Amino acid sequence: MRNLDVTTLRSFVAVADLGGVTKAAGFLHLTQSAVSMQLKRLEELIGVDLLDRSGRGIALTPQGEQMLGYARRMVTLNDEVIRRLTHDEFEGTITLGVPHDIVYPAIPRVLQQFNAAYPRVKVVLHSSFTMELKAQFQKGEMDLILTTEAESPESAELLCKLPLAWVGAPGGASWRRRPIPFASGRQCLFRPRAIAALDRAGIEWESAILTDSDRTVEATISADLALGAMIEGTEPRHLEVIDHGGALPELGEQHINMYGADTSKGDVIADLAGLIRAGFQPMRGRPDHPVRLGVVG
Repeated sequence: MRNLDVTTLRSFVAVADLGGVTKAAGFLHLTQSAVSMQLKRLEELIGVDLLDRSGRGIALTPQGEQMLGYARRMVTLNDEVIRRLTHDEFEGTITLGVPHDIVYPAIPRVLQQFNAAYPRVKVVLHSSFTMELKAQFQKGEMDLILTTEAESPESAELLCKLPLAWVGAPGGASWRRRPIPFASGRQCLFRPRAIAALDRAGIEWESAILTDSDRTVEATISADLALGAMIEGTEPRHLEVIDHGGALPELGEQHINMYGADTSKGDVIADLAGLIRAGFQPMRGRPDHPVRLGVVG
C-alpha cells in the first residue's frame, strides 16, 4: 500500500502553478533543495516522471498534467478538513476586481474553490474597466485586482499573455469599408492601441460609437456596423475574430496582470491569489492556441 503525502503534493502544485522550483520554494517558505527532494520523492512513490526537465524550464509530462488535478483536490480537501475540525476558520470580506472580459471561465471556479476552503469569508466581486480598478486599488478600496494591460509594471504579477485581435460580426464586412467604422468603450484601454495601429498603417477610420456600455459596443459590432478590438478568446458567441489576411495591422499581445497578491496581507488573500494563479495557468504561453475566456464550457 502506497500513501501520498500532502506536503509533497503541495510542493508539486506550487511548482506547476509558479513555473519553477525557485518560485515555489519562496512561496512555500522552503529551500530549493527541500522542494526538489519532495518532487523526487513523489515521482519515486508513483513510479512515473511528473516533470519534463529536458528543456530550459520545467514542464509537466502527460502524467504530470493528470496528476496535477488530483493533487489540487487533495491539498484543498486536506486544508478544508483541518480548518473545519480545528475551528480555525477565517471570517471577513475580500474585495476582488476583475475586468468583465476575463471573468470567464477562471473566476467562477476560483470563487467556488475558495468558498469551499473559507466558507465564512465573503468575496465581493467587482467588474469594471482596468483604469477604474487600478484607481480603486490605489485608494485601498480593493484587496486584489486583475487587469488587462499592454505590459506588466513592477508592482504587478503577470498571469499570462494573450493576443489582442480585431473582432466583427460573423461573416461581416465592416472591416473592408473605408474609413473603417470603429466601436469601443470610452475607458477601454484597447482603444488607443487599435487607433494607433490603424494610423501607423495609414488606414482611415472613424468612430462608430464611443460609450460606457460594453453591451452597446457589442450590439453595434454584431450588427456589422463597426469592428472592435478584444483579447482573442474573450469575444462572445455573436462576434468573431476577423480573418483579414493581413489587411489590418497586428495589435500585439495583452498582459493579464494581478495586483495585491502580497503575502504580507495574510494567508487568506494569498490563498485566493494562488487559486487565481492556478486558474489562469492553462492560458500561459499559448498565444497560438487561444483559450476561450469569454465562454463558459
